[in-house]
This record gives sequence, structure tokens and C-alpha cells, in this order.
Amino acid sequence: MVARPTNRSKVGVHRDAQTAWLFCPVCGVAAPNGLGEHIKLTHGPAVFKNCVFEAKRSGLSDKEIGKRFGVSLRRLEAIVTEYHGANLSSFVQARPIRSWRPVDDALETTTVWSFKQRGSWATHNGRYRGNWSPYIPRNIIRRYSRPGEVVLDYFCGAGTTAVEAKLLGRRCFASDINPNAIELARLNLDFTVPPRETGGLEIFEPKLSVRDALKLDSFAPQPVDLICTHPPYANIIRYTHSIPGDLSALGVEEFLAAMRRIAEMSLAVLKPGGKCAVLIGDTRSRGYVVPLGFRLIRVFLEAGFRLKELVIKRQHNCKGSGFWATSSVQHNFLLLAHEYLPIFERPEEPAVRDAVYSLASPIPVNILLRRERLTHRALPEPETTTVWLFPVERMHALTVQNVLKRYCEAGCVAVTLNESKGTALIWPVGKSLYVRMLFPEEGQGPASIPPLLQQLRDAVTAVLDRQSPGTFLVVQTKDVRCNGYLEPVAVKLEEMLSLPRLWLKEIVIVAPAGNSSAETVSSGHLDIIHEYLLVYEVR
Repeated sequence: MVARPTNRSKVGVHRDAQTAWLFCPVCGVAAPNGLGEHIKLTHGPAVFKNCVFEAKRSGLSDKEIGKRFGVSLRRLEAIVTEYHGANLSSFVQARPIRSWRPVDDALETTTVWSFKQRGSWATHNGRYRGNWSPYIPRNIIRRYSRPGEVVLDYFCGAGTTAVEAKLLGRRCFASDINPNAIELARLNLDFTVPPRETGGLEIFEPKLSVRDALKLDSFAPQPVDLICTHPPYANIIRYTHSIPGDLSALGVEEFLAAMRRIAEMSLAVLKPGGKCAVLIGDTRSRGYVVPLGFRLIRVFLEAGFRLKELVIKRQHNCKGSGFWATSSVQHNFLLLAHEYLPIFERPEEPAVRDAVYSLASPIPVNILLRRERLTHRALPEPETTTVWLFPVERMHALTVQNVLKRYCEAGCVAVTLNESKGTALIWPVGKSLYVRMLFPEEGQGPASIPPLLQQLRDAVTAVLDRQSPGTFLVVQTKDVRCNGYLEPVAVKLEEMLSLPRLWLKEIVIVAPAGNSSAETVSSGHLDIIHEYLLVYEVR
């Protein structure tokens, strides 16, 4: 049995001119500069974990717990998850409901969504680590379903999607493999919407269940109109301590294999024309980006979905100044500050599998090569995160300057490629290469995209063996809408450039600062305002 702290359970602090004395919450002995080690050595690892958990439950901040007990945030999360059964950031009781909808309740109109405040109307809160902002499911549910229709979330967590479905008059079925998460969701759904706040909608109580998402085929109460979910990322935040089937405990390849099965089952339970929205982010390994978001998009496309939209969701509270800004420049890395929100559609007819990368023979295409004269200019504050926002009139110039500053100090050649006419691409040995890829206007067919990507790959392959380690290939591109669906050009480009000596250093999102748009009023689609920089280092 784990020993509980005695009446001396408050961690005492005494300071003199030299040392902060921390008193053991179990035996009361002073432990100068080593409370965590003292508890482990004197009372054992189990008592140490219990003391850390009690400190967290008492309201001590994560920073102070880390300082006093010598634990990292990841270790603290693991202890809380083990002792409580769910990964909570706070044990503070829920506050009274002050409002039933956000102050700004307008729908997003562009492909970059940014919510500086996570949202705190109704019972929404950020206690469950990693849960998404309620603005996201609210936008998805309002745009892609109608009152009374069925919304499914098989990674329910603490119930953010279910709360929004209830507020918006949709029928919701929500499940999670963690029974503790479902209990939190029940608490968050324990409210009655006042009649004056319903807007005339009929309110339905969500149906919650403890269920493995990999057994979705046994959970199909009726055809589903919309799937709206936020899966646990592969081995990034652990959501359970030891529940078999927890996707958050899997490595990248195992996670993608599991999501492949879930994608196939999702297609089966959706109505034709139904939508499936999944929020996913990237991760890093050994200093390089693992494009988990792009790979998940490919998994759903191969299952038979079509891509309707690809939204970039900005991450806030990223440390892009001070220590992190200095480290970002010194060690040449960017803080991950975005996630992907693909909106998939089950087509009315079975989708033809994307055969872009199995062309029997290359399609002839001409390439326009335009060399640019690039000069270094002083940047007052180089970008330190993976989202670069610039005034629209200076977006290209500032993008170029940041690319030059970070990746092309030793020399750079810049070219612009499109499908009109021109000559072959040349990558000078020993220099970095900056490529801008231009595509047809919206509404034209996607036929020109695969051969252009293939020719870029061929040109890079031809000279890659002679390139010096430490040089970079930076490719700027954007998604294209064709025949009502989205061509995920960056996803396909990343697949094309999966070559042995090219290591993906960064995926950067470039967008205009201030991204309001009225285009969707007439078109029904989100306005594509973001572009990508795929940054590769030659190894």
C-alpha cells in the first residue's frame, strides 16, 4: 500500500542567504536542494509518486512541483495519469456556467483558424490535457451538419465535441477507451440549456460509452452524418496508464496502422456525402520533423475518402521569445505551432484510388525556370515558430528573407516552377535551392500537378549524390482546389521527396496576417490563404 503523507504533508520552505530548505512532507526532515531524491531514498519510489500527486491535487503549480520534486512535466503527467486515471492539468472544481455561446460566434471563412482563447462558455475548460478548443468542433458541426443529424466522436476525451453537439441541437454518440475520461464527459454534460438559449432547437442528450475506437464496426447506432474527432497523437501525451488499446501509447507506425483501420470503419458508418473531421499534428525525432499530419491524411485518402478542406489550426502559447527564440536561432529549429484539420468526405460513388505515384510513363510537361536575385537583408526578429504571418503585400519578400537567413547562408539559387513552359531544373552543387511551385488557378483540373512533382523529384535525384551535407532544399507550395475537392499538394510533394539523403527539417506555414475573407459566402468553400515551406537538409 502506498503511504500517504502525514499531518506534516505541506511542503515547508525555509530560506537563508545560501539555500532553500525543503521539508519532507512524510517525515518533516529538511532536505536542502534535494527533496525528490530524499523521498525516493528514504521512503521509496511509490511514496515519492504519491507526494507528487498530492502536491498536484493540492493546487501547487506544475512549475513549482518541478522545482521542488525535480520532475519534468512529462513525468508529472505520467504520475497524475497513473494515480487519477486521466491526464488532468488541474483538479479545480468546475465553475458555474456564465454563458452558453462564444462572444464571437462567426464561422471561420479561411483555411487558417486561430483561437487565442481556447473558449470557456457552457462547461468547457482546459483541465483534460490535450483536449481541443471548443471553437473547432463548433465550426465543424455548424458547417457540416444540420440540427437533428448524428455526430460521432470516437475519441471523446472529456466531451468537448459532445457538449457542442448538445448545445447545437445534434444527436451525438461519443465514446472513449478510458472510463475516467467518460466520467469527466458525463460531468461536463450535466447541464440543462435554458429554453431562451436554444434558438428554437430541440436539444438531445449525447449517448456516451466506454469503447475502443478500433471496434467501431460494432458501434453503429444509425448512419452517421458527421464524424468530428481529435485522436491522441502517437506517443506524445499519454491519456491512460495501462489500458490495452490506448493509441497514445503507440509509436508512429503502429498509430498509423490503427488509424488505417479506423478510417476504413469511419467510411463504412458515414452516409454518402457525410464528412469526417480529424485534428492531428506533427512530432519530432532526433531534431527532424515526423510529418504525422500528412501521413494521416494519406491514410484516410487510401481508405476511400475525398479531401474537402485542409485547415491549418494555429497553436498559441508557443514560446517564441526569450530563451526559446534564442535557442531557435542558435540551434536552427522552429517550435511546432500548427496542427492540421483535414475535412474528408465519403463520396457518393466509391473513390478512385489516387494513382499519382504509380504513373506507367511520365506525362510530358514544360517547366518555367526563373532565377531570382536574392540578397540578405537584416531581419529585426527572425521567425521562431512553424507559422509565419506577414502583411500580404510583403509576404513573399519576408518569406524569402527568413529562408535565406536560416537555411541559405552558404549560397542559394532560387527558381520558380509552373506548368506552362521553360527548361529543366538545375540544383548547383554545394548551394541550397529555394523552389517556388506555381499551379493552375482554382477550378482547373489536377492533371498538371503529378508530372510537375515528378520532374522536381527527378531533378533533385539527379544531383543529390553530389550535394554537400548541410545544404538545404526549400520548396514553397500550396494546396489547389479542383472539381470541388482539395488537391493536398504539400502532402504529395513530401511523399515525392522521401529520398535517402533528404531529411525533413521543417514544415512551415506561411499566411497573410489578418486572414478575414468573404469568399465562402458565395463559393461554399474556405478561402485557401496558407502556403507551405518544406525544408529538407541534405545528410
